Amino acid sequence: MTEKHRIPLQSEGLYIIGAGFAGQTLAHEIKAKAIFGVVVAFLDDDPEKIGRKIDGIPVLGPIRDVARLLRMKGADEAIIAIPSASREYLQEIYHTLKQAGFQRIRILPGISQILEGDAHLIQTRSIDPQDLLGRTPVTVNLKESLVYLRGKRVLVTGAGGSIGSELCRQLLSGGAARLYLFGHGENSIYEIDRELRLLQEEGVGERATLVPIIGELKDKAYMDYILERLKVDVIFHTAAYKHVPMMEENPVAAIENNLFGTAHLIAAARKQRVQRFVHITTDKAVEPVSIYGVSKYLCERLVLAEAAKETSAGESSGRLHFMVVRFGNVLGSRGSIMPLFQQQIEKGGPVTVTHPEMRRWFMTIPEACSLVLKAGGVGKNGNLYLLDMGEPVRIRDMAEQLIRFYGFEPEEDIKIEYVGLRPGERLGEKLWGDDEVPRHTEFNRILKVERKKPHEGDMQELMERLRPICCFDPENPEVYRNPQQMRDILKEVITPYVQG
Repeated sequence: MTEKHRIPLQSEGLYIIGAGFAGQTLAHEIKAKAIFGVVVAFLDDDPEKIGRKIDGIPVLGPIRDVARLLRMKGADEAIIAIPSASREYLQEIYHTLKQAGFQRIRILPGISQILEGDAHLIQTRSIDPQDLLGRTPVTVNLKESLVYLRGKRVLVTGAGGSIGSELCRQLLSGGAARLYLFGHGENSIYEIDRELRLLQEEGVGERATLVPIIGELKDKAYMDYILERLKVDVIFHTAAYKHVPMMEENPVAAIENNLFGTAHLIAAARKQRVQRFVHITTDKAVEPVSIYGVSKYLCERLVLAEAAKETSAGESSGRLHFMVVRFGNVLGSRGSIMPLFQQQIEKGGPVTVTHPEMRRWFMTIPEACSLVLKAGGVGKNGNLYLLDMGEPVRIRDMAEQLIRFYGFEPEEDIKIEYVGLRPGERLGEKLWGDDEVPRHTEFNRILKVERKKPHEGDMQELMERLRPICCFDPENPEVYRNPQQMRDILKEVITPYVQG
């Protein structure tokens, strides 16, 4: 069982924060499974609940006042069961519980992941800084959003990654007939497959058949082979090499995996008449200066070019929907700054920040995935959607907040060290380019990006020039894996990349 979903050990004093439907559901489950401990009380700030008993369990409050009393009793474990709580309220509760001496604090996921109050103990996990940082996530009604997936066969590429795995967790509630977990990392696919099966065993979501698949997007023949057999209806394409400095060191691998892998998936999807193809992209694709950004920029173009073919074919062709969903950074993803900062704090610092004025847009992984799933259903062929990321966050401020989360003071206890921009990085990212215009849609926090003029250049011609660099051609062996030749070709067609 993964750390994220590990069930708490038996506790002498277990307190549930929030006496609403989610908290009551947890209390009932804990009572039924007595090995997990005994709920001593609910803590709540609602005056209409305080003083009552729910299934024999007293409701105490307000939380701040009660916590002072619990400090003297040696409180043990708390579970925060308020899925709709704002970030500010969660911060207040967390600090109150820490001051009261709670050693273990767990939390239910946000309301976007709780279907109609259907909370389960297995969904609780240790509270994490990402639960307290950033803005309050938008509430997305998953049951309503995922209607288009009911009875469908859904493929998630990169299913073991941060975004892919969260998509899979939320897709459990969509009523899909089959959920294909595709990736090239054996361990990560094993972990998400095992986690999803445990969630199903504990009553989370509906009974989709889970099918783990190990494979390579770079293998065109295999992608044709596997999609023909899977009979997929909907694809969420999240798989990509994403680490910016790492890809600067391995530029050919970035183009081979991200661009050509996406091309192979698109070709196989078109051949099998997949109904919906949702491509996940990044703000680093906007006027890119890194090879990772370039690869994702070209993937955007590739998907939208495929959508244009579908439009020109007319309605009689049995319309496929190819669409792109773009967003910025997500909190806590693998390889991102937050896990790195946490490791640095745990070893006593210093916390390394590239530049005091570096800023990024941030969104929680669950919120991003909820909006991706929503966009996948309401989106139209040929559209590029942008998730509303709010205001950019200064990385230095995030580092300071994280240090305080662990009970230290920045600079006094944990030093912050500025190390300079790494290859492929810039101080700020853009969510849309100078030749793009974002438009509001009727859907909260989902924008539609329109281009002022069409893209120039032929994608297929560009890919043919790049192909012998990524794939060995005996008639042109001297260019194979030649990064400089590849960069030179890319700089001919992508102006911002020349500047980078």
